[in-house]
Amino acid sequence: MEKNTLNTRKQQATPRGVGVMCNWYAEKAENATIWDTEGRVFTDFAGGIAVLNTGHRHPKIIKAVTQQLEHFTHTAYQVTPYESYISLAERINDIAPIEGEAKTAFFTTGAEAVENAVKIARSYTGRHGIITFGNAFHGRSFMTMAMTGKTAPYKRDFGVMPAGVFHARYPVACNGVTVDDAIESIHNIFSEDISAHDVAAIVLEPVQGEGGFHIAPPEFLVQLRKICDEQGILLIADEVQSGFARTGQIFAMQYHQVKADLITMAKSLGGGFPISGVVGRAEVMDAPQAGGLGGTYAGSPVAVAAAHAVLDIIQEEYLCERAHTLGKSLVSLLEQLKESYPSVIQDVRALGSMIAVEVTTADIAKAIQNHAMENGLLLLTCGKYGNVIRFLYPLTIPTEQFNAGLQILEQSFASL
Repeated sequence: MEKNTLNTRKQQATPRGVGVMCNWYAEKAENATIWDTEGRVFTDFAGGIAVLNTGHRHPKIIKAVTQQLEHFTHTAYQVTPYESYISLAERINDIAPIEGEAKTAFFTTGAEAVENAVKIARSYTGRHGIITFGNAFHGRSFMTMAMTGKTAPYKRDFGVMPAGVFHARYPVACNGVTVDDAIESIHNIFSEDISAHDVAAIVLEPVQGEGGFHIAPPEFLVQLRKICDEQGILLIADEVQSGFARTGQIFAMQYHQVKADLITMAKSLGGGFPISGVVGRAEVMDAPQAGGLGGTYAGSPVAVAAAHAVLDIIQEEYLCERAHTLGKSLVSLLEQLKESYPSVIQDVRALGSMIAVEVTTADIAKAIQNHAMENGLLLLTCGKYGNVIRFLYPLTIPTEQFNAGLQILEQSFASL
């Protein structure tokens, strides 16, 4: 079907609030390649917004899902449970950087995981307050919108947000916000907005996703952990975007000696199938009463089968190591481009293959993105001002295809 016909139908049938980046339509995808309805070929450096660390339609995921389809598609775990949910929880408990015994519950979306982490924290502490950070992104439900530190487009026009959420500053060196500044902002919240003994949790992304791939300094995590321990506050790490080998570790928190009390996960856990989860200290996870957690599709057996395959693939194909290998090549190119275009590139940020380049304006970022797409490379932007290009290619991408994508990226900067 012609693209123009589909564009007309989309405009007539779907609301403008669902913003769509591409004006072309996917027909088929395999690993790091997408074919559109007109036969054009694109190398995917977007990964379905960090969902496809294992690539499109990985054969082991397709096999696992197909086998599950031959047994059953749905029972609702809290009605009729299944072993695969339990064994997936056991696997997550074993690898998550949680102090002591851990437990895991599964849900469907990233926002749902974050909402449930808040529920668990409030139940355990008996407190209501939540502190998050400026420029954070935690989801599009009302609670997670309140937690998100950016108004447009996420909160604008949607009315009053849920109460009890307060935003501290996130340390960003290139913006002049130091660790001390960020910690001071938390103490200011305690003295000006909500008493520390009313705060249930501090929630942060160890690497901010939509906010521009800002990486939390180790000393910041140390001081957050100290505050939480002194004040009886839980520390929650939102790893929805940073999890499952993207940073070169299963979880970005594994880079730190500091342990979170709860970790949220989603996106690449399912390899393209919708599943999310919360893992945390067993005593904390057990705080809600029976029936307090769950959901009709929470821990779908089909998505659970996919998640098992994802964990196998990460281990068998050494995707954490591959994240570092690919990341070093991309960072090397970006540093060269920074030398060539010093007035364009402001900063390069990287942890494994969670990499971003910040340029001077959103218009420049958009121009690079458009040129890349015209030449067959799909890129995403992010950041407070939309001036950050982020890279979320599948970690399974063939080296030759990856290098070809870097050439297009280089040409896109040259096109400026």
